[in-house]
Amino acid sequence: MRHTFASVQLDARESVVSVSKWLGHSDPSITLKIYAHMMPEADGRGRAAMDAWFEGGS
Repeated sequence: MRHTFASVQLDARESVVSVSKWLGHSDPSITLKIYAHMMPEADGRGRAAMDAWFEGGS
């Protein structure tokens, strides 16, 4: 249940910091090491944000 809970929360784009606290991890990096595979779109969101920023101004 714990893994499922964390996976569903991260897939729903909940904050890694929040999920880490809920799971009782001492540091969000622990959460990322275990559950980063549940965030495959994260890389694309970052690129899209930079693209939007570059398109918006000079």
